[in-house]
Amino acid sequence: MDVKLPKLGEGADSGVVVNVFVKEGDTVARDQAILELENEKAVASIPSTAAGVVTKIHVKAGDKVSVGQRLISLSGGNEPAPAPAAPTAKRAAPAPEPETPTAEPAADVEEEEIPRPVAAPVASPSIRKLARELGIDLARVRGSEAGGRIVMGDLRAYLARLQKAAVRPKAAAAGVPAKPIAESIDFSQWGSVTKKPLSQLRQVIARRMWESWNAIPHVTQFDDADFTRLNELRKKYAPAYEKKGVKLTLTPLVLKALVETLKKHPIFNSSLDEAAQELVIKEYFHIGIAVDTEQGLIVPVIRHADKKSVLELAKELEQLAQKARERKVTAEELKGGTFTITNQGAIGSGHFTPIINKPEVAILGLGRGALKPVVRDGKVEVRLLTPLGLSYDHRVIDGGAAARFMVDLVKALQDFKEEMAKI
Repeated sequence: MDVKLPKLGEGADSGVVVNVFVKEGDTVARDQAILELENEKAVASIPSTAAGVVTKIHVKAGDKVSVGQRLISLSGGNEPAPAPAAPTAKRAAPAPEPETPTAEPAADVEEEEIPRPVAAPVASPSIRKLARELGIDLARVRGSEAGGRIVMGDLRAYLARLQKAAVRPKAAAAGVPAKPIAESIDFSQWGSVTKKPLSQLRQVIARRMWESWNAIPHVTQFDDADFTRLNELRKKYAPAYEKKGVKLTLTPLVLKALVETLKKHPIFNSSLDEAAQELVIKEYFHIGIAVDTEQGLIVPVIRHADKKSVLELAKELEQLAQKARERKVTAEELKGGTFTITNQGAIGSGHFTPIINKPEVAILGLGRGALKPVVRDGKVEVRLLTPLGLSYDHRVIDGGAAARFMVDLVKALQDFKEEMAKI
């Protein structure tokens, strides 16, 4: 029997194999992890749906696989376990089909992102008639029944994928710029080149950045915040945090100040529902933290940041950053953010314009703090100034609101309450 890739979740139908944990001849148990799959920005283990001895492995690291595609073959095992429930909308039951079997040979159809033609697709006469009327080539429809047999549900799934592919042109017709057609240029005609394929993660980042930049009118508000007091508090309490096994950085302190500011300006903790033409203001504070990894930018989410102490935030930040760098962060840990922070201070960058993490409406970028002369009470003092860049969605937020938000954020950072840093 074959173990196939199960449904990955709402809107996810493919991924790239990162590691294969089994080899031919191995005995596997039901629910035992057989491989790791990279989907969107997360890496997850895929369990076996049955027990038995591995007779053949159909995939290897680097392969792109789709839902329903064979992963391994087993012998001498149990029947497959029921497919795990996925958070998808209820689908209408397939229309009844005649029981008369087709005389055509069974074809083993593997699901691919663009299904390849097969010699003889297996389907009932009623399905064939409907496909002809709709102008559908059944050779491009993946069958979910035994032997690759195509049923009504498979036709619906195929049509849904076609509709999904048509969303971008429809968006362009509605005023959203369509993605330009890629043009391949032979750069080697001018000299030596090295080609490096884009990773699955880099492709996801590229697509999301393009979509966000083209769908959202970005405006960036700049300012400098005096981090002198904040840094003094960090140094003062760092030893106590270390005794708890946690490194205290400036980021968890910034998080507390940010959440207090978001409470005063809830529009920055919202999303625009374009279909309903409604502004959805969230009463929870799930803050995304951009993590720079060797594979690319990953943004895990700290949930209910308003209900956590600086110590809890520091610990969770450390854990999530480590998981992101090791590609062990789960898909769920990347969802549900209401606002994002990206900090380039450790790298050495100054002011920059961060791109909003759609469907959020704003993002805060922090640059490298530097000692600079500042006039305070008529005297020149050396203070630690940190550049801030607040990018916001101008469809939702006006310049005046952004300026007021920045003023309150700078004040919250500069007048940080020491009680919040204490353990």
